Amino acid sequence: MKGDICEVEAADEVKVRRVRERMPSDGVVRRASDVFKLLSEPTRLRILYALSAEPLCVCEIASLLGMNQSAVSHQLRILRSAGIVNYERVGKMARYYLKEEGIVNVMESCEHIGSMEDR
Repeated sequence: MKGDICEVEAADEVKVRRVRERMPSDGVVRRASDVFKLLSEPTRLRILYALSAEPLCVCEIASLLGMNQSAVSHQLRILRSAGIVNYERVGKMARYYLKEEGIVNVMESCEHIGSMEDR
């Protein structure tokens, strides 16, 4: 074997079939890819971290992140159209919350990855 190139031309078809059966569908892979694209923008990721703690309104998120409400609203629209967050109107206030609770698991994994570089 030269470095990282396999010199064997025969695949273990039993192993390939076993792994193929465990692979997610193309639709699941596309959805995951879309979520990772959304998470690649730092502001959206900070908003999701905040909303994983508790529901917040736009002005609370803006204050927390040191941003103007218009910029926060723009990012929330993107997250809402992706089905990751939603809001509930309470009087004149709209409180945003995580609609897609599984996103918390992804973010916790990201925290773990981020802490690896500190080692």
